[in-house]
Parts: sequence; C-alpha cells; structure tokens
Amino acid sequence: MNLWEKHDNEGTLRCLLCPHLCLIRPGKRGICGARENRNGEVQLVTAGVISGYAIDPIEKKPLYHFYPGSSILSAGSYGCNLRCDFCQNYHISQNSDPGGSPRLEPGELVSRAASIPGNLGIAYTYNEPVIWYEYVASTARLASRKGLKNVLVSNGYIMPEPLKEMTEFIDAFNIDLKSVSNDFYRNYTGATLNPVLEAIRIIAASGRHLEITTLILPGLNDSVEEMKWEAQWIAENAGTGAPLHLSRYFPMYRRRDPATPPETIIKLREIAQEYLDFVYTGNMAGTDGGSDTFCPSCGKMVISRTGYNVRIIGLTDAGRCSNCGQQII
Repeated sequence: MNLWEKHDNEGTLRCLLCPHLCLIRPGKRGICGARENRNGEVQLVTAGVISGYAIDPIEKKPLYHFYPGSSILSAGSYGCNLRCDFCQNYHISQNSDPGGSPRLEPGELVSRAASIPGNLGIAYTYNEPVIWYEYVASTARLASRKGLKNVLVSNGYIMPEPLKEMTEFIDAFNIDLKSVSNDFYRNYTGATLNPVLEAIRIIAASGRHLEITTLILPGLNDSVEEMKWEAQWIAENAGTGAPLHLSRYFPMYRRRDPATPPETIIKLREIAQEYLDFVYTGNMAGTDGGSDTFCPSCGKMVISRTGYNVRIIGLTDAGRCSNCGQQII
C-alpha cells in the first residue's frame, strides 16, 4: 500500500497514513515526527528504533478479554500524531528519536519474542504505533508465521484503508477513545473525533478483538451525559460485549488538574454498565471490584483481578461462563 502521494512540482508530498494528511516538504517531517520526505518519498525514519521493550501482563495494555492472565512482549518507538496536553507517555510520544536508541530489525524483535517461554506475542505500544506502520506490518506478519499474536494499543487516528490492512495482521486492538466531543479533540489533542469513531467501526466489523479505553479528566470528559452518549455509541457500533476501560487521570505533561476522584470513575462505570456488559476501572488504588469480570447473564464472577494478579475462576476452556454457558471471551 502506498502511503503518500505527490502534491506539487516543488517536491512536496502528502502523507496518506493518518487524517492529518500532512503536506511535507523535502527534508521535513510530518506532525508525528517519524515520517520524512526523503529522496522523493515519505520514509519512516524511526523504523526499528526502540524506545523500550518489556514483558508485560496482557491486562496492562489493557486487554481483559484477550488471553487473560498471559504475558506479552511490549515494544515502542518515538513520536505521535496527536498533541494531547495530558499525555501519560509524553517523554517518548512528543520526542522524535533522541538518538542513541537501540535498533531491532523485525526479525530480531520476533526472535526475541519467540524465545520467551509462555510469551503470547508482541504488543506495539508506549508511543503511537500507527505512525510506525511499515515496521509494525513487517514485524507482525513475521510474528504471525511464528504462531505469535499481535496487539496494537493505539489512539485510532488513522485513515480507513491502512487500518483495514492492519486488521489482516493485528489480532487485538485497544483503542483510546479520549472523548465523544469533537471540541475536546480539537482543543486538547490537535485532532478530530470522527476518524477515531470510524476506526472503531472498522475494527469491530473486521471481527478482530477490540477493547476501548477512556482516560477520565475532571471537568473535561467526566459528565454523566457524555458517558451515556459514549456507552450508547459503543453498544450500537461495536456491540454491548465490547469491553470499556475507564482510567483515572493523574496530572501529567502540561496539565496540573487534580487527579480524577475515584468516586467519579465509579459513578461513570455505573452509567456505562447500563449499556455495556463489561466496564472496568483503571489506575484505581485498592479493590473497588472494577477489575473483576462478571458474567452479564447470571452475574457469576468469572475472572478475579487484584492488580495484575489474575485468577480465572469461572470460565470454560472455550471462554464461556461455567455456570450458565454465556460467552465471555
């Protein structure tokens, strides 16, 4: 797939990967900082540049209904196509490869993933993996041939055609739906809402595993009305079984708002549960029960979680409730 096109006779190219559709002059980079007009084409200059990698619980992505209790090799690079002023990973997302970072070719990353006993696969995460498109595609295809699973943790700000191609080699997605307000996206992320909603529709229609995360910021996206709208929209466009994670905000990057009160997260979870079968709370101290999985049919607890300690207590091997047979994962 060609992810750029010529724009004029001055050598300017238009990047076709994300909805910014950046016009990039020779020697310059797009908004993401990772894609440069070089030698008459848009090149991924961070291919293989690794900001970090580690074995993580799959629940840390967060994915609660995709091989619960397993571990996955997580890897990321630098750069992002959004400019969220509350970014929780700003030191790498708002940084375009500071130099001196290790490089791993796709085959090397796959070999490392395959050599780890019990490892599920590779999660492309930490910064925004959409802008790492060519590297992710090459690595994921190799990983699939080795029997490894591929996970993408993304803001969902991508054009439909490259995303549809991604669903051919990515097994599970967690999409960060920051708000259901376009004004929120414009004011706090430098992007727009509709492409993210369309990304969620495309992934849901593809049949690939999908979970959604919303970081709740006090006074910005924490109203009951917005949560009702979001939960209804997810139910109608991704299904009532699509897990939603409501994550507690802590001051980060350019914002100094107070942390989200735990009671706000709990209240919004109750609202979302009116429309969705599985709603979880994140970044919450203590045990509010918001990480456990209950059967939506009979109410039986089927997965217990304390931090990243996971106990599967009521699931069959087929991922059904052992009490009533309801499909859970």
